Amino acid sequence: MPNWIRDSGGRLVKRDTPHNKELELSLKIMEATPEDQHSHHGHQDNPNAFRSMRDRMHPPRMSAPSCIVPPTEQLVIRPHIVPLLPTFHGMESENPYAHIKEFEEVCNTFQEGGASIDLMRLKLFPFTLKDKAKIWLNSLRPRSIRTWTDLQAEFVKKFFPTHRTNGLKRQISNFSTKENEKFYECWERYMEAINACPHHGFDTWLLVSYFYDGMSSSMKQLLETMCGGDFMRGGKLLETPGAIYTKPLVGRVWKVLEMPRDVHTSLHYGGRLERSPRLSRDF
Repeated sequence: MPNWIRDSGGRLVKRDTPHNKELELSLKIMEATPEDQHSHHGHQDNPNAFRSMRDRMHPPRMSAPSCIVPPTEQLVIRPHIVPLLPTFHGMESENPYAHIKEFEEVCNTFQEGGASIDLMRLKLFPFTLKDKAKIWLNSLRPRSIRTWTDLQAEFVKKFFPTHRTNGLKRQISNFSTKENEKFYECWERYMEAINACPHHGFDTWLLVSYFYDGMSSSMKQLLETMCGGDFMRGGKLLETPGAIYTKPLVGRVWKVLEMPRDVHTSLHYGGRLERSPRLSRDF
């Protein structure tokens, strides 16, 4: 309600209330031109400078600093390399270890002569991340990643959590054959489970034990025959890249646990080579 008072001449005049003054001031601020604002309140680079409502509602574009510390060593990235890089979207069905392996294969192929391979991986890896994985990378603390080892560790920790590792380890330790499954099919499936979790931590003898315990009775019988009657006491275990071997005490070396499907099982006695139709059929 208006507030009226009499002036010195006895006339009624309207007195402004504090509310009206604030409203009038707000309208003047919104209608002020940029020139007026700068002339009275300084420049935009001043953090305490005046900003209109328009400026506050439409702030200038700002981007957070990268989580990767810029390396001092220079690296020129060839444009044709980026399209060849694998992609990772952060989905549950994707395996971060498989992604890193494929990524490193591409980097090793196109490594520049004088550039560090780890520097190349550090610079190129962000190009492989999409969708959820890219959002994760951008959310990391600024300048927290200094080396390829740091980035790799954070990536695996995020997309290969503990519960996923434990689940895959249970698949390995509880492995069993399927009905009517061939030996090579069973072995390939077991190797897929191992490769899906390369950090399982099981010793070679334990992996062999899990596989043997999960085989059917007929497969165990065939394996016992190949090892001279007792697979579990057949000798020393030898580990090689991608294969597990047994060496029976009688001196014969059998490639037991990785057998190509197109190669027949052979038994060697005293220099005489014999083929077993049963082994060839079942393996």
